[in-house]
Amino acid sequence: MTLPTLRLGLNLGYWVGGNDASSLPLASLAEELGYSAVWVSEAYGSDAVTLLSWIAARTSRIDVGSAVLQIPARSPAMTAMTAATLDTLSGGRLRLGLGVSGPQVSEGWHGVRFASPLGRTREYIDLVRRALHRERLEYSGRHFTLPLPDGPGKALALTIRPPRERIPVYLAALGPRNLELAGEIADGWLPVFFSPAHAAQQLEPLKAGLAKSGRTLDGFDIAPGVPLVTGADWRVCARRVRGYAALYLGGMGGRADNHYTQLAERMGFGAEARAVQERFLAGDYPGAMAAVPLEFLDATSLLGPRERIAERMTAFSEAGATTLNVMPVGPGLPGPDRAAEALRIAVEAAERAGLLASDPRPGAPLSGPCPGAPASDPCPGSPRPHGVHDTRHSQGDTRTHDHA
Repeated sequence: MTLPTLRLGLNLGYWVGGNDASSLPLASLAEELGYSAVWVSEAYGSDAVTLLSWIAARTSRIDVGSAVLQIPARSPAMTAMTAATLDTLSGGRLRLGLGVSGPQVSEGWHGVRFASPLGRTREYIDLVRRALHRERLEYSGRHFTLPLPDGPGKALALTIRPPRERIPVYLAALGPRNLELAGEIADGWLPVFFSPAHAAQQLEPLKAGLAKSGRTLDGFDIAPGVPLVTGADWRVCARRVRGYAALYLGGMGGRADNHYTQLAERMGFGAEARAVQERFLAGDYPGAMAAVPLEFLDATSLLGPRERIAERMTAFSEAGATTLNVMPVGPGLPGPDRAAEALRIAVEAAERAGLLASDPRPGAPLSGPCPGAPASDPCPGSPRPHGVHDTRHSQGDTRTHDHA
């Protein structure tokens, strides 16, 4: 008999359009209801770290996760310091989600060139893990060099010891090359617009990356963010997701570099996604919302009454999702009472479908082969033989440029 393996998470997103501090108490409710983790995001408004600190201080069991911390916003060392501090303050509950953001935010807000996102991500995660393992950071890569040459810089090591030997790292990824990278070097994947009907084509590059690091999907956490709207008529519920979908398909990038539009094209919604994009970029936001195909919204969301949501959860689980990070949506979040009721219905639906895992934490053993390293090598954070020090220096990979 196969034991249930699905877990529920809550994704609170970032503050925009009425989604503000009033939504944070939902984290405590999610903990009471047995949710696995609560996640927050960041763009160019509220930051994720402050919100995670607030949530961690007011909860005791539920994991806290970043979905995601922006790679261009922080140096690898700063991310390691932040992760170590959050993991310590939360009692070992951090899930570290990372992503490169997009060219508009990276270059327009953070002043960091968006060149070679895959090679930069590979080196960045390597450095974060080394720092969390409290190695002295001596690194010669294509994107990062520590210490800087010909200067007073000194190779330093993290001065605090996190409560866990290894903090799980998740990667936000959309395109095939980044999916392969996620499988190779991460412990989990944070998909957007994950559709059970189209999941197989995304899982292939992910599995190829896992094979490179001597692993399989077993123990790897696939944790999509899924809009959740409950109600009697799923078509009416879908209206509340239109603004969210139109923003990503239409506004997260220019005409040539919106990777969410490109994802929709790979899912078979190319003409419709381009219509959304054209209207959004022309400032016709109601038109962009209206142009989002109902089928796309249904494929990537949990909509309708409890029974229908249970059926859709089964489809997500069978497609490979191991943690469903539900997002109660509307213009921002719906009112606290309505959002709270949606979280309860999600639990009831998962129980109705017989999907909920007994252990709220993903079952990935954080030991064994290290993502991105030969199977014989221990992971940074795994115990090493006495006196053995890892002196490998990553050279990165700048041959691929598909970040999404």
